[in-house]
Amino acid sequence: MSEKKSSGSVPAKAEIAVQGLHCASCVRRAETALQGVKGVVSASVNLATNRATVVYLPGEVGRTGLEAAIESAGYGVVRASGEEDEEEAEAKARDRERRLLRSRFLIGLALSAAIMAGSMGHLVPGFPDFLSSPFLLGALATPVQFWIGARFYKGAWAAFRRRSADMNTLVVVGTTAAYGYSVAATLAPELFRRGGLSPHVYFDTSAVIITLILFGKLLEAGAKGRASSAIRTLIGLQPKTARVRRGPAETEIPLQDVRVGDVLVVRPGERVPVDGVVLSGRSAVDESMITGESLPAAKAAGDRVTGATMNRTGGFEMRAERVGRDTVLAQIVRLVREAQGSKAPIQRLADSIASVFVPIVFSIAVLTFVAWFDFGPAPALTMALLNFVAVMIIACPCALGLATPTAIMVGTGKGAEMGILIKNGESLETAHKITTVVFDKTGTLTKGAPEVTDVLAAEGWDEMRLLALAASAERLSEHPLAEAVAAAARVRGLEIVPASDFAALEGRGVEASVSGRTVLIGNRALLEERGVDPSALAARAEILAGEGKTPVFAAVDGRAAGLLAIADPLKDGAAAAVSRLRELGLETVMLTGDHRRTAEAAARAAGVDRVLAELQPEAKTAEIRRLQAEGKRVAMVGDGINDAPALALADIGIAIGTGTDVAMEAADITLIRGDLAGVARAVALSRRTIRTIRQNLFWAFFYNVIGIPIAAGILYPFFGLLLNPMLASAAMAFSSVTVVSNSLRLRRFRPGA
Repeated sequence: MSEKKSSGSVPAKAEIAVQGLHCASCVRRAETALQGVKGVVSASVNLATNRATVVYLPGEVGRTGLEAAIESAGYGVVRASGEEDEEEAEAKARDRERRLLRSRFLIGLALSAAIMAGSMGHLVPGFPDFLSSPFLLGALATPVQFWIGARFYKGAWAAFRRRSADMNTLVVVGTTAAYGYSVAATLAPELFRRGGLSPHVYFDTSAVIITLILFGKLLEAGAKGRASSAIRTLIGLQPKTARVRRGPAETEIPLQDVRVGDVLVVRPGERVPVDGVVLSGRSAVDESMITGESLPAAKAAGDRVTGATMNRTGGFEMRAERVGRDTVLAQIVRLVREAQGSKAPIQRLADSIASVFVPIVFSIAVLTFVAWFDFGPAPALTMALLNFVAVMIIACPCALGLATPTAIMVGTGKGAEMGILIKNGESLETAHKITTVVFDKTGTLTKGAPEVTDVLAAEGWDEMRLLALAASAERLSEHPLAEAVAAAARVRGLEIVPASDFAALEGRGVEASVSGRTVLIGNRALLEERGVDPSALAARAEILAGEGKTPVFAAVDGRAAGLLAIADPLKDGAAAAVSRLRELGLETVMLTGDHRRTAEAAARAAGVDRVLAELQPEAKTAEIRRLQAEGKRVAMVGDGINDAPALALADIGIAIGTGTDVAMEAADITLIRGDLAGVARAVALSRRTIRTIRQNLFWAFFYNVIGIPIAAGILYPFFGLLLNPMLASAAMAFSSVTVVSNSLRLRRFRPGA
């Protein structure tokens, strides 16, 4: 992707579905056309998705101007019409293209088979001579050449008008040479005989080449369709209609007509239309597409629901709060689409080669023709022509253009299926280079909600009675630890009674009168200040602190009554997620503003290698810089607003999707299910995707490095072997399908495999 500086207005982004892209050279030509438009900041065209992503200045150019630039380059633009949206228009265009390819391929196959039979009729005793007539073969080959192959001529002409060349040019020049030679041999055989040549025709060569290349395009279109299945699956989750209550009546309306504030009715077995809040009714909603949780979540009045999730049991009414492009599903689709349309840095090599590839192939083909014509065996012209055609046909840059974007498309789609949203191809590529994973503690490794983990009663006290008194005393406090004590009592069904004479003692705890008894809840200093001896509890308090828990002392009527241990527990699976990262050879670090002793205990429980504690938000970014200065590639995992600077600074920022929008905006990868195991999955997916890209590029380069010399006849002096142009066309088609099929293997990716 190329970028250029501009000023004047706030840049906007447009995505345009493009028709007629065939190879890496097509991509480069379309990008060049867009980049030449005044007001375009950057332009990137993706061969796998057939989409152009353009950042432009609305004050200088609009979408119409961008579409005109694409069309001037010789390509088509998919436009929505009537009530259909752009996605539907694009899907219809893809279907039309596949149907056209299929029908023309079948007709070309029938004609080519007849031409092949006629061309080889002399090998079959009793074969009718008229079926081998060059005039009949030419009549059959002409519609294949100019009707079945019309798409190649259109593309070549568009390239010629822009003084460039692409895959279409190679196919057209190669097949036209074979077809034209055959026409000349048919209409003027005496000219050939006078020159000492046999007027042999190669209609079968030109026809079969076009048919095989078309077959390759058909297979490629099907494979690319499977590669983009992730987005179609996501969009397919969205219902087409919604049932809205306006007044006493219920009306079913198209989903796009739902407005913020509408009251919607959702029945059992239906998908929730948009994001909103339940107004009345109770139900269980399957939210596995968002949370990954297999058990349905109970919903009642006041609970939030997400569009496209499945309502399982009861019916309810809801108020629409996010509709259209603002829903969670729409944002996920947008992120996946942008990621699939982006380019990874590794693609720069392929783009650079594609810019000079076709001219180099032309030069090699011409040199091949000259060498065979001047130095080859008789019939020199025929041998020169066939090898010229073979070089032109085998050296198609299709595989080169598809090597990276198909893998990026499948990889990001697979990530979305696993709850991993990857912002772009660069993020996907960078993730495989990560050496160190840095975790924020609160809300990332831990649940972010303090809980009472232990209730230790002093002699003569009952644990539940002690907890009930403590919860009653803390009832009026807004401190997070007080909320944890009250929550623990409610979970256990204990009675919380009103307290009087309540006093919050800053930095120490609370004092209150509960049922006529004086209750103190706080730290050790509070008890000592009020003349209560806490020594009997001191040893156990030290043990709790060593476990990363906060000991809270309780005293009743001037005597120590027990201890409450409060901690922010690790998330389920946090230790397993860290362990998996270490298996991948990654160093793990925890950053936190907590006290060092508490932080170290949490780190031990999670299995983290290093702890950096008592940090302010600005100190977190300093630690990221320090790790990077040590030569480490750092991934930062966080969920809060205070994590956003560190997420943005890290080589890869990974946001927990259950966290804040600010953190998700700053991140390169978002774990929409809030599952820390997704960190290791993202790294493993990145490694597998990059490995696939490297395999694709190797085969694309290797194929051309080996194929072009063979087509030029390098084996002939040693083994007497030449590459038939028809075999060259089959190999060319096979190379593109191989690259796409190799990328499709990513769909079977399993974390840990």
